[in-house]
Order: sequence, then structure tokens, then C-alpha cells
Amino acid sequence: MRRFGKPPEPGRHYTPRVGVYAIITKGKQILLTEQAEPGFKAEIQLPGGGIDQGEHPLPALHREAMEETGWKIEPYRHFACYKRYTYMPEYDLYAMKIAHIYLCRAILRHGPPSEAFHQAVWCDIHEAPARLGPIGDAHFLRRFLSHKYG
Repeated sequence: MRRFGKPPEPGRHYTPRVGVYAIITKGKQILLTEQAEPGFKAEIQLPGGGIDQGEHPLPALHREAMEETGWKIEPYRHFACYKRYTYMPEYDLYAMKIAHIYLCRAILRHGPPSEAFHQAVWCDIHEAPARLGPIGDAHFLRRFLSHKYG
């Protein structure tokens, strides 16, 4: 599995944390989320997050998209998977994040994001890779664009 970001620190224990993320399109637009938590730098990301204990990946994907964007989605294909090693201050946890990316369509807006400090952001799909914070997200969005529009 491809790794993005810094290598793991020798001797440090990293807890595996599996998550699901969505490339959500509607025409030539993509739905992203901006996370702007007080005390942290705001970051544009693919909507998604960790899979809860006992939760199946697809319900987790629907839940995360709704929490972070307020949109109902239709996943249609698992597209990619990558890992990165990071510190998650909100959990005081060093994690090996395993990110599964799904291709999805935006179906219906239910309202604003329910997760605190998140805002739904629509942008032109070709401009999105330059706006994404996580380097793995940007890499796989560029790969998706090269397949779809290449």
C-alpha cells in the first residue's frame, strides 16, 4: 500500500485507524469539506473519516459525508487506498491512517454539516487538487481526473 507523508518514527507505536473518504462529484464540480477548528490551521479535505467499531465501510462513508457536508451521496466504486502516519491531537493518538477512497455522486443536500467546525465547499474539479491539504487525497484526485478527463 502506498504511503504519503512522513515515515513512521522509529520506536513509536502507531494505532491503525481505518477510514473512508469520498470523491463526490456533480457535473464538473466536486464537494469538499473545510475543517477550521479553533487553534488549528484550516484545511480543505475530501469528506470522510474513521470507521467506528463494528461499522461497515459504506454506512461509515454515508455518515461521514452527511456529518461533514450535509449531503446524501451515492458511492459507486472503491477507487484507491493509501496510508499515512500522523499524530491526531483530538485523540492524543499516533495513528497509521489507512484511507479508502470511494467515487461518489452528490444526490441531495439535507442541510448544513452537523459536525462542528466543518463547512461544505463546492469547487471546480480541476482546481480541487491544488486546494486539498492531505497530499494523498490530492494525488488520488489527480489520478481520478487523468482517468476521467485524461
